[in-house]
Amino acid sequence: MLPAGGPSPAYTCGAVLLAAVLLQSVCVAVTYIYFTNELQQLRDTYSKSGIACLTGEELGDFMQNLDVESKDGVADPCWQVKWHLGKLIKKMMSRILQENMSAINGYLSHRGIGQKIHSWESSRRGHSFLYNVELWNGELVVPQTGFYYIYSQTYFRFRENENEDLGLLERIRNPKQLVQYIYKLTNYPEPILLMKSARTSCWSKKAEYGLYSIYQGGVFQLKREDRIFVSVSNSDIVDMDKEASFFGAFMIG
Repeated sequence: MLPAGGPSPAYTCGAVLLAAVLLQSVCVAVTYIYFTNELQQLRDTYSKSGIACLTGEELGDFMQNLDVESKDGVADPCWQVKWHLGKLIKKMMSRILQENMSAINGYLSHRGIGQKIHSWESSRRGHSFLYNVELWNGELVVPQTGFYYIYSQTYFRFRENENEDLGLLERIRNPKQLVQYIYKLTNYPEPILLMKSARTSCWSKKAEYGLYSIYQGGVFQLKREDRIFVSVSNSDIVDMDKEASFFGAFMIG
């Protein structure tokens, strides 16, 4: 009878190798599961923080202070999210506004109903005020739905200049209609005429200057985000003096 011997070296080596492979597989699986959970938690945290950034403060209030530098804000991830979002919104709004303005100017020119007044505040610096309303490129933006009293006055002033071309002076002095239009912009593709007023000029050929003013006002129901603007004929003789030409609206109910 042969004595019982221990396991062969080949068997022992195979068992050790198998155990090592199993242990390595377990380690890889545990590591994969761990990092997968960590990444999911990071994604959830980032997503929740991004939503919290947008819901924790009114975006409109933030956009008003978008260009104000803040050392604390630069280091705040929420501030950075809002900053990039605000810049994107402003860029899109600017592009839409330019497209709308091109369409409006083309429409007014095509219909022959005046030239839009693009600037009011520059001529009324220190004499104008905005309260709960925004003035953008000559347009008053309606803050909330309601009834508004809209008013405007434009001043037409003829001045004779010694160096002016005689032909141009003669054309200006010829009788002509001076017209003021007030329009409303909505989602409708074309401006909607709310009011217009006109008078005929008749400047004396001997006068060195002539003055005419047109004022009109009325009550209209407006919706939130509607925009109001003024256009005039003969914009080259409109005097934007702060006491003479003005434009405004206020809510009455």
